[in-house]
Amino acid sequence: MKKHGPWTIKSSEQLYQDKYVEFRVDEVLKPSGEPSKYAVARMLPGVSVLALDADGFVHLTRQFRYGIGRESVEVVSGGLDDGEEERAAARRELREELGIEAGHLTDLGLVDAVTSQASAPARIFLARDLKFGEPDRGGSEIMETVKVEFDEAVRMVMRGEITHALSCVLILKAREFLRSEGQVDGGVVKYAGR
Repeated sequence: MKKHGPWTIKSSEQLYQDKYVEFRVDEVLKPSGEPSKYAVARMLPGVSVLALDADGFVHLTRQFRYGIGRESVEVVSGGLDDGEEERAAARRELREELGIEAGHLTDLGLVDAVTSQASAPARIFLARDLKFGEPDRGGSEIMETVKVEFDEAVRMVMRGEITHALSCVLILKAREFLRSEGQVDGGVVKYAGR
Protein backbone atom coordinates (compact mmCIF):
# COMPACT_ATOMS: atom_id res chain seq x y z
CA MET A 1 0.00 0.00 0.00
CA LYS A 2 1.11 3.55 -0.66
CA LYS A 3 -0.32 6.95 0.18
CA HIS A 4 -1.48 9.13 -2.71
CA GLY A 5 -2.53 12.41 -1.11
CA PRO A 6 -5.49 11.53 1.13
CA TRP A 7 -6.06 8.29 -0.84
CA THR A 8 -4.35 4.93 -0.29
CA ILE A 9 -3.44 2.79 -3.31
CA LYS A 10 -3.66 -0.89 -2.41
CA SER A 11 -2.73 -2.19 -5.87
CA SER A 12 -2.46 -1.06 -9.48
CA GLU A 13 -3.17 -2.93 -12.72
CA GLN A 14 -1.89 -1.60 -16.03
CA LEU A 15 -4.52 -2.26 -18.72
CA TYR A 16 -2.74 -0.75 -21.71
CA GLN A 17 0.40 1.20 -22.60
CA ASP A 18 1.91 2.60 -25.79
CA LYS A 19 4.26 5.48 -26.62
CA TYR A 20 1.60 8.12 -25.89
CA VAL A 21 -0.71 6.85 -23.14
CA GLU A 22 -0.99 4.41 -20.24
CA PHE A 23 -4.27 3.20 -18.69
CA ARG A 24 -4.42 1.65 -15.24
CA VAL A 25 -6.98 0.78 -12.59
CA ASP A 26 -6.08 1.26 -8.94
CA GLU A 27 -7.66 -0.55 -6.00
CA VAL A 28 -7.92 2.25 -3.45
CA LEU A 29 -9.14 3.33 -0.09
CA LYS A 30 -10.97 6.64 -0.45
CA PRO A 31 -10.17 9.42 2.03
CA SER A 32 -13.24 8.19 3.96
CA GLY A 33 -11.63 4.72 4.24
CA GLU A 34 -14.17 3.15 1.88
CA PRO A 35 -12.68 0.70 -0.67
CA SER A 36 -13.09 1.56 -4.37
CA LYS A 37 -11.49 1.46 -7.81
CA TYR A 38 -10.04 4.45 -9.65
CA ALA A 39 -9.22 4.44 -13.37
CA VAL A 40 -6.36 6.68 -14.50
CA ALA A 41 -4.97 7.66 -17.92
CA ARG A 42 -1.43 9.03 -18.06
CA MET A 43 -0.57 10.91 -21.25
CA LEU A 44 2.90 11.62 -22.59
CA PRO A 45 4.02 15.08 -21.37
CA GLY A 46 3.85 17.62 -24.14
CA VAL A 47 4.08 21.18 -25.35
CA SER A 48 1.76 23.67 -26.99
CA VAL A 49 3.01 26.70 -28.93
CA LEU A 50 1.22 29.82 -30.16
CA ALA A 51 3.06 31.31 -33.15
CA LEU A 52 2.56 35.10 -33.31
CA ASP A 53 4.04 37.00 -36.27
CA ALA A 54 5.23 40.61 -36.43
CA ASP A 55 1.96 41.72 -38.09
CA GLY A 56 -0.17 40.45 -35.19
CA PHE A 57 -1.39 37.23 -36.82
CA VAL A 58 -1.33 33.83 -35.12
CA HIS A 59 -0.70 30.62 -37.02
CA LEU A 60 -2.89 27.70 -35.94
CA THR A 61 -3.74 24.26 -37.30
CA ARG A 62 -7.02 22.68 -38.35
CA GLN A 63 -7.17 18.90 -38.30
CA PHE A 64 -9.52 15.99 -37.70
CA ARG A 65 -9.16 14.71 -34.12
CA TYR A 66 -10.02 11.05 -33.68
CA GLY A 67 -11.03 11.29 -30.02
CA ILE A 68 -13.73 13.91 -30.59
CA GLY A 69 -14.65 12.76 -34.11
CA ARG A 70 -14.46 16.19 -35.74
CA GLU A 71 -12.09 18.90 -36.95
CA SER A 72 -10.45 21.12 -34.37
CA VAL A 73 -8.62 24.44 -34.66
CA GLU A 74 -5.62 24.40 -32.34
CA VAL A 75 -2.23 25.85 -31.53
CA VAL A 76 0.75 23.66 -32.42
CA SER A 77 0.94 20.78 -29.94
CA GLY A 78 2.81 17.54 -29.50
CA GLY A 79 4.48 15.13 -27.12
CA LEU A 80 8.06 15.15 -25.93
CA ASP A 81 10.42 12.63 -27.50
CA ASP A 82 12.51 10.50 -25.11
CA GLY A 83 14.88 12.75 -23.18
CA GLU A 84 13.78 15.85 -25.11
CA GLU A 85 13.74 19.22 -23.32
CA GLU A 86 10.47 21.18 -23.52
CA ARG A 87 11.87 24.18 -25.46
CA ALA A 88 13.46 21.85 -27.99
CA ALA A 89 10.15 20.02 -28.39
CA ALA A 90 8.32 23.33 -28.90
CA ARG A 91 10.77 24.35 -31.63
CA ARG A 92 10.55 20.90 -33.27
CA GLU A 93 6.74 20.90 -33.27
CA LEU A 94 6.64 24.38 -34.83
CA ARG A 95 8.99 23.27 -37.62
CA GLU A 96 7.14 20.01 -38.23
CA GLU A 97 3.55 21.28 -38.17
CA LEU A 98 3.90 24.80 -39.62
CA GLY A 99 7.44 25.09 -41.02
CA ILE A 100 8.17 27.93 -38.56
CA GLU A 101 11.45 28.74 -36.83
CA ALA A 102 10.98 30.93 -33.74
CA GLY A 103 13.63 33.48 -32.81
CA HIS A 104 12.11 33.83 -29.36
CA LEU A 105 10.05 31.52 -27.13
CA THR A 106 8.35 32.78 -23.98
CA ASP A 107 7.50 30.08 -21.44
CA LEU A 108 3.98 30.77 -20.15
CA GLY A 109 3.93 27.89 -17.68
CA LEU A 110 2.66 24.38 -17.13
CA VAL A 111 -0.95 23.40 -17.79
CA ASP A 112 -2.62 20.19 -16.66
CA ALA A 113 -5.17 19.71 -19.44
CA VAL A 114 -7.19 17.20 -17.41
CA THR A 115 -6.83 16.51 -13.68
CA SER A 116 -9.55 14.16 -12.43
CA GLN A 117 -8.79 10.82 -14.06
CA ALA A 118 -5.97 11.78 -16.39
CA SER A 119 -2.50 13.20 -16.22
CA ALA A 120 -1.77 15.24 -19.34
CA PRO A 121 0.82 17.93 -18.49
CA ALA A 122 1.93 20.39 -21.15
CA ARG A 123 4.34 23.32 -21.11
CA ILE A 124 2.93 26.26 -23.10
CA PHE A 125 4.96 28.78 -25.11
CA LEU A 126 4.45 31.98 -27.07
CA ALA A 127 6.65 31.98 -30.20
CA ARG A 128 7.72 35.27 -31.81
CA ASP A 129 10.34 36.56 -34.28
CA LEU A 130 9.16 33.97 -36.78
CA LYS A 131 10.81 32.70 -39.97
CA PHE A 132 8.66 30.71 -42.36
CA GLY A 133 9.56 27.59 -44.33
CA GLU A 134 7.88 24.35 -45.32
CA PRO A 135 6.27 22.03 -42.74
CA ASP A 136 7.61 18.50 -42.25
CA ARG A 137 4.47 16.73 -41.06
CA GLY A 138 4.33 13.05 -40.15
CA GLY A 139 2.15 10.57 -42.02
CA SER A 140 -0.84 10.88 -39.66
CA GLU A 141 -0.62 14.69 -39.49
CA ILE A 142 -3.12 15.78 -42.10
CA MET A 143 -3.73 19.41 -41.28
CA GLU A 144 -4.08 22.85 -42.74
CA THR A 145 -2.63 26.12 -41.50
CA VAL A 146 -5.08 28.70 -40.18
CA LYS A 147 -3.83 32.30 -40.05
CA VAL A 148 -5.99 34.79 -38.13
CA GLU A 149 -5.45 38.08 -36.33
CA PHE A 150 -4.57 37.54 -32.67
CA ASP A 151 -7.73 39.28 -31.44
CA GLU A 152 -9.82 37.06 -33.75
CA ALA A 153 -8.23 33.98 -32.16
CA VAL A 154 -9.30 35.32 -28.76
CA ARG A 155 -12.84 35.80 -30.08
CA MET A 156 -12.78 32.24 -31.51
CA VAL A 157 -11.99 30.95 -28.02
CA MET A 158 -14.76 33.03 -26.46
CA ARG A 159 -17.32 31.95 -29.12
CA GLY A 160 -16.45 28.28 -28.61
CA GLU A 161 -14.93 27.85 -32.07
CA ILE A 162 -11.62 26.83 -30.49
CA THR A 163 -12.35 24.17 -27.87
CA HIS A 164 -8.97 22.46 -27.43
CA ALA A 165 -8.22 23.21 -23.76
CA LEU A 166 -4.50 23.88 -24.17
CA SER A 167 -5.17 26.21 -27.11
CA CYS A 168 -7.77 28.15 -25.12
CA VAL A 169 -5.51 28.56 -22.10
CA LEU A 170 -2.49 29.48 -24.21
CA ILE A 171 -4.31 32.08 -26.34
CA LEU A 172 -5.82 33.76 -23.27
CA LYS A 173 -2.59 33.62 -21.25
CA ALA A 174 -0.68 35.06 -24.22
CA ARG A 175 -3.16 37.95 -24.41
CA GLU A 176 -2.62 38.74 -20.74
CA PHE A 177 1.15 38.38 -21.07
CA LEU A 178 1.23 40.75 -24.06
CA ARG A 179 -1.05 43.17 -22.23
CA SER A 180 1.32 43.18 -19.24
CA GLU A 181 4.17 43.92 -21.67
CA GLY A 182 2.22 46.86 -23.12
CA GLN A 183 1.86 45.10 -26.48
CA VAL A 184 -1.95 44.85 -26.51
CA ASP A 185 -4.24 47.85 -26.74
CA GLY A 186 -7.97 47.19 -26.49
CA GLY A 187 -7.43 43.54 -27.46
CA VAL A 188 -5.39 44.42 -30.57
CA VAL A 189 -1.75 43.42 -30.74
CA LYS A 190 0.34 46.56 -31.32
CA TYR A 191 3.72 44.91 -31.60
CA ALA A 192 4.50 41.22 -31.85
CA GLY A 193 8.26 41.37 -31.49
CA ARG A 194 9.91 40.32 -28.28
